[in-house]
Amino acid sequence: MAASPILAYDVGGSFVKAGLVNVAEGRLAGEVLRRATPADAAPEAVMDLLADMARELPSGGPVGLAFPAVAKRGVAWTAANIDKRWIGTDARALLEARIGRPVAFLNDADAAGVAEMTLGAGRGRDGTVMVLTLGTGIGTAIFVDGRLLPNTELGHLEVRGMEAEHRASAKVRADRGLDWPEWAAAVNEVLAAYHALLWPDVFVVGGGVTENWEHFGPLLKSRAEIVPAHFRNDAGMIGAAMAAAALAEHRSAS
Repeated sequence: MAASPILAYDVGGSFVKAGLVNVAEGRLAGEVLRRATPADAAPEAVMDLLADMARELPSGGPVGLAFPAVAKRGVAWTAANIDKRWIGTDARALLEARIGRPVAFLNDADAAGVAEMTLGAGRGRDGTVMVLTLGTGIGTAIFVDGRLLPNTELGHLEVRGMEAEHRASAKVRADRGLDWPEWAAAVNEVLAAYHALLWPDVFVVGGGVTENWEHFGPLLKSRAEIVPAHFRNDAGMIGAAMAAAALAEHRSAS
């Protein structure tokens, strides 16, 4: 019998998405809800929204939560594009209390990376793979021979006196009205900085902006191979669902 779809969230600085994921096939099963992130992105307001979305997408079992923060044992430890009150907050416990179900809580870029490495553009690739999510900020996930180094947060790496995500995120492109060549040049500077430090074999580039890959993808340059994310802007949700499925397997085995 086919496994039931898993509810997964991807919380961003601008939008919160939720959907039911068929983990085995790596695809969304039905409607994806997309809601504006509450104005202050404070814990209580975000949890209210997540609980409301769960009611709109009835399901059972563990839930996946991809979140824009360093995530350790259910607790958020950074808050670059969300309210600072998240720092030190046990997000996993808050959501479990709201919906009465187990929650797998992980960094949003790590979640996107899990999806891409499991069934997407990084599948079967050895060596060092760096997954980038270009959105409100820049998320990074690094895999070495398929193993994740979690919570790398290299969107905050300084590149010529400015944080990488303040130089080359998708939000920066929109806010500054950059054309595709101008923005691609900024992204290339960030790729060069990452490559100089980490020497990845492949950059997997994701985020909602990849819907326009034909406009900027051919302009990206690196000594590493550059490929678009297979799951595009759904990667965070799919990876969060995969983490929830792994949590369910662990619980059933223990």
